[in-house]
This record gives sequence, structure tokens and C-alpha cells, in this order.
Amino acid sequence: MKAIRTAIPDLIIIEPKVFGDDRGFFFESFNRRMFAELIGRDLDFVQDNHSRSVKNVLRGLHYQIQHTQGKLVRVIQGAVLDVAVDIRRSSKTFGKHVALELSAENRRMLWIPEGFAHGFVVLSESAEFLYKTTDYWYQEHECCIKWDDPTLAIDWGLQTSPAISAKDEQGKSMNDAELFS
Repeated sequence: MKAIRTAIPDLIIIEPKVFGDDRGFFFESFNRRMFAELIGRDLDFVQDNHSRSVKNVLRGLHYQIQHTQGKLVRVIQGAVLDVAVDIRRSSKTFGKHVALELSAENRRMLWIPEGFAHGFVVLSESAEFLYKTTDYWYQEHECCIKWDDPTLAIDWGLQTSPAISAKDEQGKSMNDAELFS
């Protein structure tokens, strides 16, 4: 596995070493010891999530202030534009975001530590998205920042309005949202 630092150093792209031949391919999608070496922390992942969405579905920007979650995300079918926003007020990169394509083809993963809001939009006809989390999901603690908040100015690359959930429609502006210290 290889770690690639992004413009926000705490967000790390993980590229697995892929072994392939005419029969197909093999790679370790997760190795706890190697992952700890790459990010500099040993973590326990407690929950795996799997979602399937169709083209133009946008999910996010989600986070939990209580029961904060670090997330290791990847796509196993299709492609998404994945976005992580730094919502740690004490950070030098507060309010900044990283957006990158994750796909079944590029096999990249993104490590998103606690203190970030996360979302994605589906670029392909459909996409299956997997993520490991360092704490459990608690509906009562979930927070959402509106995907189109003008202060964030995220270029989602959309040609039309995205399909979003009623819950995400109720997301708060960055200025009104509860954020990390």
C-alpha cells in the first residue's frame, strides 16, 4: 500500500498494491498493521457500511460531533466524486476541502479522520460505496452541512441538480452548523 498526502495533509489517499494477470487481480483492501504505519495511528474500525446509488445521487455532507467517526472509504463498482471538508475550527485548513474521484477502476481509498464532513456524488450509472468507521452511527448525533453551501464553494461537477435525501435537504449552512473546536 502507498499513502499519498492531499492538500489537506490529514486526508490521505491510499493506493493498494494490485497483483493481476490474465485470470484477474488480487489486492489487500485493508491490513491493520500497514494502515497504521501509513497514517501514523492504530485504529479499531467498528462498523462497515455499503451503499448503492444511481447517477447524480449526492449524499452528504455528513459527520457526528458526538461519537466522532474516522472513515476509510472506497468504491467497488462505478465512480464517485468524493469530498471531505475540514470542519475543525483550530485547523490551518478549516473550511477547505479535498475532492477526488474514487472508482472501482482506480481502486483508491481515502482516509478521512475525525473532524471532517464527508459526502459524494455518483458519476457513473450507479456506484457501490464501502466505508469502514471508527465509531458507530448514531442517528441522533448525525449532522449535515448543505452540499451547496456557498462558503465552501465545492465544485461537484454537476450538469443538473443532484438527487438528495430529505434529510440532506435540511442540512445547515457552514456558518450555522455545529463544528469541531
